[in-house]
Amino acid sequence: MLEKLVHFCTRYMAAGVILAGVCGIIWPSLMKPFARYIPIFLGVIMFGMGMSLTPRDFKNVFDHPKNIALGTLFQFIFMPALAFALVKLFALPPAIAIGVILVGCCPGGTASNVISYIARADVALSVSMTMVNTILAPFVTPFLIWVTAGAWIDISFTSMMISIIEMVLLPLLSGVLLNIFFPKAVSKVTKITPMLSALVIIFTVGCVVSLSGRTILDSGLIILCVVILHNLGGMTLGYLAAKKAGMTKAQVRAMSIEVGMQNSGLASTLALMYFTAAGGIAGAIFSVWHNISGSFFASWCAGKDEEEEMAPAAETRSI
Repeated sequence: MLEKLVHFCTRYMAAGVILAGVCGIIWPSLMKPFARYIPIFLGVIMFGMGMSLTPRDFKNVFDHPKNIALGTLFQFIFMPALAFALVKLFALPPAIAIGVILVGCCPGGTASNVISYIARADVALSVSMTMVNTILAPFVTPFLIWVTAGAWIDISFTSMMISIIEMVLLPLLSGVLLNIFFPKAVSKVTKITPMLSALVIIFTVGCVVSLSGRTILDSGLIILCVVILHNLGGMTLGYLAAKKAGMTKAQVRAMSIEVGMQNSGLASTLALMYFTAAGGIAGAIFSVWHNISGSFFASWCAGKDEEEEMAPAAETRSI
């Protein structure tokens, strides 16, 4: 029963996020009081991610340093550059533009690991990239935001770095340590962490939308277009760059997913903490869209593999 519940929550997370967004617009007073707890919600997700990591995941980083290093470069070059280009192309106002920039400068999201599994990609590479990029985020993300948007917004590099350490790095490392010293107890809890993460993301999106419903109604369509182009552009560049680097089919898929799917929860949280509620909209919409696009990509990959597996059998029967 528990497994079915976890599967249901993770499979239909995108639908839950849409529902939460609609509720946030229609009944904003329901979720507004909980918005101040969003940094804690993000910490819960990162803690759950930490508990899912094992020493083998850290070992994989040293076993395949080239691919992970390339993945980190792709992640922190392609997505910020795309975000900056889209902000300029669509001439977005600063209050909304900062949200797109934040999404681009954040590390990959934990959902990418699940999508990689469904797509028959290199899950070990995906997990290792998510882990490394998340650990680097407190230092790289504020720097990238300063480089891409520092000319037209006022940011505190040090304050943002400390906030990301508190919300992301410390919970992540706490989860890792807990898994190292109490693996049996953690193995029981990790069965429900995907469901917990999905519910927290749904709730976070509802809170963000409740704070900026008017802006979404006025500019939601253009933000959606920007988010779709950002996500698909990142996935395409990750795919092409990985192929150019001579990676295997499974690694190419993992790279495409990892580069294109961002930790949009972190982006929305930083927007609420340091900028405006409107800045969190891009992250909220990205939370919905990248799960949809990732699921379609994973289904396409799985279908393509099935066709390739059936082709030799069909040729044998014809002979």
